[in-house]
Amino acid sequence: IMRRYVILLLAGTIAVSALATAAYAENPMVGGAAMYAQKNIVENAVNSKDHTTLVAAVKAAGLVETLQGAGPFTVFAPTNEAFAALPAGTVDTLLKPENKDKLTKILACHVIGAKAMAADVASMAKADGGTHKVKTVGGCELSLKAEGGKVTVTDENGNVANVTIADVEQSNGVIHVIDKVLLPKM
Repeated sequence: IMRRYVILLLAGTIAVSALATAAYAENPMVGGAAMYAQKNIVENAVNSKDHTTLVAAVKAAGLVETLQGAGPFTVFAPTNEAFAALPAGTVDTLLKPENKDKLTKILACHVIGAKAMAADVASMAKADGGTHKVKTVGGCELSLKAEGGKVTVTDENGNVANVTIADVEQSNGVIHVIDKVLLPKM
Protein backbone atom coordinates (compact mmCIF):
# COMPACT_ATOMS: atom_id res chain seq x y z
CA ILE A 1 0.00 0.00 0.00
CA MET A 2 2.82 2.39 0.87
CA ARG A 3 4.56 1.70 -2.44
CA ARG A 4 1.33 2.23 -4.39
CA TYR A 5 0.74 5.53 -2.52
CA VAL A 6 4.26 6.76 -3.37
CA ILE A 7 3.76 5.86 -7.04
CA LEU A 8 0.38 7.67 -7.12
CA LEU A 9 1.88 10.68 -5.33
CA LEU A 10 4.80 10.75 -7.76
CA ALA A 11 2.45 10.44 -10.76
CA GLY A 12 0.29 13.26 -9.38
CA THR A 13 3.35 15.47 -8.89
CA ILE A 14 4.49 14.83 -12.45
CA ALA A 15 0.99 15.64 -13.76
CA VAL A 16 0.85 18.91 -11.77
CA SER A 17 4.37 19.78 -12.89
CA ALA A 18 3.43 19.12 -16.52
CA LEU A 19 0.33 21.30 -16.18
CA ALA A 20 2.36 24.12 -14.62
CA THR A 21 4.92 23.89 -17.40
CA ALA A 22 2.19 23.87 -20.05
CA ALA A 23 0.69 27.04 -18.56
CA TYR A 24 3.98 28.88 -19.13
CA ALA A 25 4.95 27.15 -22.36
CA GLU A 26 2.78 29.48 -24.43
CA ASN A 27 5.26 32.37 -24.32
CA PRO A 28 8.11 32.14 -26.81
CA MET A 29 11.71 32.14 -25.64
CA VAL A 30 13.44 35.50 -26.10
CA GLY A 31 17.19 35.86 -26.17
CA GLY A 32 17.60 32.29 -25.01
CA ALA A 33 15.50 32.88 -21.89
CA ALA A 34 12.05 31.77 -20.86
CA MET A 35 9.55 34.62 -20.61
CA TYR A 36 7.01 34.19 -17.83
CA ALA A 37 3.55 35.72 -18.14
CA GLN A 38 3.38 36.23 -14.37
CA LYS A 39 6.50 38.46 -14.41
CA ASN A 40 6.55 42.10 -15.49
CA ILE A 41 8.30 43.57 -18.51
CA VAL A 42 11.54 44.43 -16.71
CA GLU A 43 11.72 41.13 -14.81
CA ASN A 44 11.59 39.25 -18.13
CA ALA A 45 13.72 41.61 -20.25
CA VAL A 46 16.73 41.40 -17.93
CA ASN A 47 17.01 37.68 -18.73
CA SER A 48 17.17 38.09 -22.53
CA LYS A 49 20.73 38.05 -23.87
CA ASP A 50 19.37 39.81 -26.99
CA HIS A 51 18.15 42.83 -25.01
CA THR A 52 21.12 43.86 -22.82
CA THR A 53 21.42 47.23 -24.61
CA LEU A 54 17.71 47.92 -24.17
CA VAL A 55 17.89 47.04 -20.47
CA ALA A 56 20.94 49.30 -20.00
CA ALA A 57 19.08 52.11 -21.79
CA VAL A 58 15.94 51.64 -19.67
CA LYS A 59 18.09 51.84 -16.53
CA ALA A 60 19.98 54.92 -17.78
CA ALA A 61 16.69 56.65 -18.64
CA GLY A 62 15.24 55.88 -15.20
CA LEU A 63 12.31 53.94 -16.68
CA VAL A 64 12.67 50.71 -14.68
CA GLU A 65 10.00 51.66 -12.13
CA THR A 66 7.60 52.80 -14.87
CA LEU A 67 7.91 49.54 -16.83
CA GLN A 68 7.42 47.56 -13.64
CA GLY A 69 4.15 49.44 -13.05
CA ALA A 70 0.66 48.08 -13.49
CA GLY A 71 0.37 49.00 -17.17
CA PRO A 72 -0.96 47.68 -19.39
CA PHE A 73 1.86 48.36 -21.84
CA THR A 74 2.78 47.18 -25.29
CA VAL A 75 6.54 47.40 -25.70
CA PHE A 76 8.26 47.15 -29.05
CA ALA A 77 11.62 45.85 -27.83
CA PRO A 78 14.60 46.41 -30.15
CA THR A 79 17.34 43.79 -30.03
CA ASN A 80 21.03 44.48 -29.42
CA GLU A 81 21.52 44.14 -33.20
CA ALA A 82 18.92 46.86 -33.77
CA PHE A 83 20.81 49.23 -31.48
CA ALA A 84 24.13 48.25 -33.11
CA ALA A 85 22.69 49.23 -36.52
CA LEU A 86 22.39 52.86 -35.40
CA PRO A 87 25.22 55.16 -36.54
CA ALA A 88 28.51 54.51 -34.73
CA GLY A 89 28.64 56.05 -31.26
CA THR A 90 24.89 56.73 -31.03
CA VAL A 91 24.19 54.31 -28.18
CA ASP A 92 27.24 55.42 -26.15
CA THR A 93 26.18 59.05 -26.59
CA LEU A 94 22.57 58.35 -25.60
CA LEU A 95 23.65 56.50 -22.44
CA LYS A 96 25.50 59.57 -21.11
CA PRO A 97 23.70 61.30 -18.21
CA GLU A 98 23.47 64.59 -20.11
CA ASN A 99 21.38 62.87 -22.81
CA LYS A 100 18.87 61.26 -20.44
CA ASP A 101 15.92 63.32 -21.77
CA LYS A 102 16.63 62.35 -25.39
CA LEU A 103 17.09 58.68 -24.42
CA THR A 104 13.85 58.72 -22.43
CA LYS A 105 11.98 60.21 -25.42
CA ILE A 106 13.35 57.52 -27.77
CA LEU A 107 12.49 54.67 -25.38
CA ALA A 108 9.02 56.07 -24.63
CA CYS A 109 8.35 55.99 -28.38
CA HIS A 110 8.56 52.19 -28.15
CA VAL A 111 5.73 51.96 -25.58
CA ILE A 112 1.97 52.10 -26.07
CA GLY A 113 -0.24 52.59 -23.02
CA ALA A 114 -2.42 49.56 -23.79
CA LYS A 115 -2.00 45.83 -24.35
CA ALA A 116 -2.08 45.06 -28.08
CA MET A 117 -1.47 41.49 -29.16
CA ALA A 118 -0.54 40.82 -32.81
CA ALA A 119 -4.14 39.77 -33.58
CA ASP A 120 -5.35 43.11 -32.13
CA VAL A 121 -2.89 44.99 -34.34
CA ALA A 122 -4.10 43.03 -37.39
CA SER A 123 -7.76 43.81 -36.58
CA MET A 124 -7.07 47.51 -36.02
CA ALA A 125 -4.98 47.78 -39.20
CA LYS A 126 -7.66 46.01 -41.25
CA ALA A 127 -10.38 48.25 -39.81
CA ASP A 128 -8.30 51.31 -40.73
CA GLY A 129 -7.68 50.27 -44.33
CA GLY A 130 -4.36 48.50 -43.77
CA THR A 131 -2.50 50.84 -41.41
CA HIS A 132 -3.39 51.72 -37.82
CA LYS A 133 -1.84 54.86 -36.36
CA VAL A 134 -1.21 54.94 -32.63
CA LYS A 135 0.29 57.42 -30.17
CA THR A 136 3.00 56.18 -27.84
CA VAL A 137 3.54 57.23 -24.23
CA GLY A 138 6.40 59.35 -25.58
CA GLY A 139 4.02 61.27 -27.84
CA CYS A 140 5.30 59.70 -31.07
CA GLU A 141 2.97 58.37 -33.73
CA LEU A 142 3.61 54.85 -34.99
CA SER A 143 2.01 53.20 -38.00
CA LEU A 144 1.15 49.54 -37.42
CA LYS A 145 0.55 47.10 -40.26
CA ALA A 146 -0.20 43.40 -40.33
CA GLU A 147 0.11 41.54 -43.62
CA GLY A 148 0.32 37.80 -44.08
CA GLY A 149 0.82 37.18 -40.38
CA LYS A 150 3.72 39.67 -40.17
CA VAL A 151 3.47 42.84 -38.09
CA THR A 152 5.52 45.92 -38.95
CA VAL A 153 5.93 49.19 -37.08
CA THR A 154 6.88 52.40 -38.88
CA ASP A 155 8.19 55.37 -36.92
CA GLU A 156 7.72 59.08 -37.70
CA ASN A 157 10.84 59.06 -39.90
CA GLY A 158 9.64 56.22 -42.12
CA ASN A 159 11.91 53.57 -40.56
CA VAL A 160 10.19 50.17 -40.68
CA ALA A 161 10.77 47.64 -37.90
CA ASN A 162 9.66 44.04 -38.29
CA VAL A 163 8.19 42.21 -35.34
CA THR A 164 10.43 39.14 -35.12
CA ILE A 165 8.84 37.62 -31.99
CA ALA A 166 5.24 38.59 -31.25
CA ASP A 167 2.94 38.22 -28.27
CA VAL A 168 5.37 37.73 -25.39
CA GLU A 169 2.84 38.14 -22.57
CA GLN A 170 3.83 39.90 -19.36
CA SER A 171 1.97 40.50 -16.11
CA ASN A 172 1.66 44.16 -17.12
CA GLY A 173 1.27 43.90 -20.89
CA VAL A 174 3.00 42.40 -23.90
CA ILE A 175 6.38 42.62 -25.61
CA HIS A 176 6.91 42.40 -29.36
CA VAL A 177 10.59 41.98 -30.29
CA ILE A 178 11.60 44.22 -33.22
CA ASP A 179 14.65 44.44 -35.49
CA LYS A 180 15.06 48.24 -35.60
CA VAL A 181 15.13 51.12 -33.14
CA LEU A 182 12.13 53.43 -33.58
CA LEU A 183 13.08 57.10 -33.58
CA PRO A 184 10.93 60.17 -32.95
CA LYS A 185 11.17 63.22 -35.20
CA MET A 186 13.63 65.47 -33.47
